[in-house]
Formats: sequence, C-alpha cells, structure tokens
Amino acid sequence: MIDKYGEILTFAGSANRAFADKVTSLVPSAGVQCKAGNALVKSFADGEASVSIYDSVRGKDCYVIQSTCKPVNDNLMALLVMIDALRRASAERITAVIPYFGYARQDRKAKSHDPISAKLVANLITVAGADRVLTMDLHAAQIQGFFDIPVDDLRAAKLFADHFLNLHGHGNQDFIVVAPDAGSVARSRNFAERIGVGLAIVDKRREVANQSEVKNVIGNVSGKKVILFDDMVDTAGSLCGAAKVLVEEGGATEVYAYATHGVLSLDAIDKIESSVIKGIRFIDTIPYPEGRPVSSKISYISAADLFACAIRNIHCGEALSELF
Repeated sequence: MIDKYGEILTFAGSANRAFADKVTSLVPSAGVQCKAGNALVKSFADGEASVSIYDSVRGKDCYVIQSTCKPVNDNLMALLVMIDALRRASAERITAVIPYFGYARQDRKAKSHDPISAKLVANLITVAGADRVLTMDLHAAQIQGFFDIPVDDLRAAKLFADHFLNLHGHGNQDFIVVAPDAGSVARSRNFAERIGVGLAIVDKRREVANQSEVKNVIGNVSGKKVILFDDMVDTAGSLCGAAKVLVEEGGATEVYAYATHGVLSLDAIDKIESSVIKGIRFIDTIPYPEGRPVSSKISYISAADLFACAIRNIHCGEALSELF
C-alpha cells in the first residue's frame, strides 16, 4: 500500500448528505485515515451556489461526494463550485465522486441540432479542476471517453447479485432476468450470468422523451418470476408498461425490478404503487423523493461500502478491478 497523501478529506455536497456521511465513516482501515471536511454549501438569495471551505486542504487528497440528481442544475453547480474552491485552496488531488451522473442520457445527437450535454458536463467538471471521477452505472459507457481525466464507473450488478443470491441462491430457474430495452441488454446479461438464470428482452420503442411503447417480448417468460433490470427509473412509465406486458401477454407469474438510480420524477411512485410490480430495489445513489409518502414496494441497497473501498484504493494507488 502506498499512501503519499496522508489523510483523506471528503466533502459532502447538498444532494445526498446521508450517503456521503456513510461513505466517509466506512473509508478508514488499517493505515488509511479519513475525515469529513468542514465546508458549508448553500445558495445566495438569487439561487447562486455558494461554498465555503473551513479546513486547510493544501496538499491533501480530497473527494467531493455529490450526485447530480434533482434539482440537477443546482446540484451540478454546487459540485463545480466546490471543486473550484478546493483547487484554488491548493488541494493536491480532487476526485469528483458522483454516484448518479445527471445529463447522462444526452450522450449523442438523436436528431439534428441536438446538444451532447453529457460531453458538456464532462468538460465543465474537468475545467473546474477535478483530477478524476468516480461514479456508478453511467447510462452510456461511452461517456467515460468524454472526459480527459480518469473515470472509474462502478457497477451495481455485484450488489444486486449478492442480494439475490442471499435470498434465492445461484441458478434458481424459477426466475428470469428481463432487459427492459435493447440498450440495457449488456448490463442485464451480466447480472443474469452472475445469478445463473436466463435472459429475455422487451422490445420497446421511444418516440419522444419520457414516453415509450412496449411492442413485444423476446424470449419465454411464461410461468417465471421476472426481474426487470435497468440502470435507472425516471417516470416509471416504461418499467410499469413492461411489467404489465410480461404478465398479461408473456405469462410471467410475478415481476420484480432492480434499478441502480431511482430518479422517480413526476408521478413515478404512484405508477409503481398501482402497477403489477411486486417490489423494486434501488441503490442509494439518489435519496428517496423528499415529502413523498413511503412506498411499500420501494427499498434500497446501499453502495456506501463499495464507494468507500473505491476511495480507499484510489487513495492508496491500488487497482479497482476487484470491485467490479
């Protein structure tokens, strides 16, 4: 183990402080010290982001933990301002820990004159002064190439697989994994292989943003307990629509879902509650929507230990491959 930076300092953004605090508490191990940096993140009266750093960060290895979830632009700006503050305070190295990377769905030009906003955000983070990025389940793998700094993209499949295996064991043929669209086939196949079950695919067509139509199911789900596997749930229309088709037309007996990021916009929770889905588990990269009633169908698996291990390995110059 090589530790040339001394103590790790973590700085929690405003998006998910509970997650940041949990990660910070789990980082310390033999020879590695970590503490939460003393900082204040707030907004001026007109909405401008304001950050004050009260610890000396000169020569330190600093980690800013901030998901760019709703309100996306506020949280993104707070992340950028905090990185800039640390860079100007002479931090030796700054890692942007972004459990949920917003704007990731705008990764290409879907039609003429579209922006590639994911690339723009990558540029902003780099120019602000980040030395590397640590995130989880980017919506599109090519986003890693949008950065000119190292990007470590952790996978939630391991966490979900561990949870499933503890409950049902490996190779339980009562279950089948279903990819909710063609774009999620690779990650769904990876998860299916981890737990030793088959794979089916939902043929989904999206005409406009946040609206899609399920056309058919590729594969046999009849008599099976289905696990829909995806990287995020936004408005939940696609997920609930796929679940309905799998039961009514495919003959599935039960439908569950695993998804990394619970964006849960608009009436997503109500849709999930009234759907045929028995239960859905998210990773705690995004907090449960504030002010909403607790859903009996929604639960979370924590990625805090995985991120803590990644931070520790980055700090000590060790490989992250074992975490994938």
